[in-house]
Amino acid sequence: MSSVIKICGLSTARTLDAALDAGADVVGFVFFEKSPRHLSLDQAGALAQQARGRAQIAVLTVDASDEALRAIIAAVAPDFLQLHGHEIPQRLADLRRTFGLPMIKAIGVSGAGDIAAAQNYADMADRLLFDAKAPRDARHPGGNGVAFDWQLLAGLDLPKPWLLSGGLDPENVAQAIAITGARGVDVSSGVESAPGAKDIGKIGAFIAEARAAFSRAEAANRMTARPTAQPGRVA
Repeated sequence: MSSVIKICGLSTARTLDAALDAGADVVGFVFFEKSPRHLSLDQAGALAQQARGRAQIAVLTVDASDEALRAIIAAVAPDFLQLHGHEIPQRLADLRRTFGLPMIKAIGVSGAGDIAAAQNYADMADRLLFDAKAPRDARHPGGNGVAFDWQLLAGLDLPKPWLLSGGLDPENVAQAIAITGARGVDVSSGVESAPGAKDIGKIGAFIAEARAAFSRAEAANRMTARPTAQPGRVA
């Protein structure tokens, strides 16, 4: 899997342009009324036109109905459905039959058991996203700026690509990539100046730090894979 940097919860043309210009691979639009990042169909449709052809587009929903998803898909024409609720594997199977779109399934993590349970979604989701479980008093399941123990993902072997999320920001994303071996990262609140207000400087810094960390990891992997010279032979 090539490295993936996703900026989620974008809500203005200016901050979307900042993410695109800095090289975001995926941009995310939120459809969840309790979130400060929630968009109307018209807002999201306009932003999607701005992003189309420059990055892939994900739409984040929480236990959305087929009717709601149908309206979102008609307005945005996304590349991914990102499911951030309590959707069970059968729900993903039903959505694939109904809409035929690739899916990212968010997995809330607080312990090793949550990582193991993610295997239940490996057949249905195209990508998994490991995020910190929301605090008990949180009004929404993601974008809370909370991290989990990244060591839980060290050495993780899954048949599907996965992304790391939860509590990431420009200052810690390189460390998170080094610890987990993640090939994809997703950030929302970590590049904001206030809930729902993306910060252009933080967006650029996050993407630069993540890209550099991915490059270092790739270089280290190449060094590890390099064959060892045999005595009396030139490698």
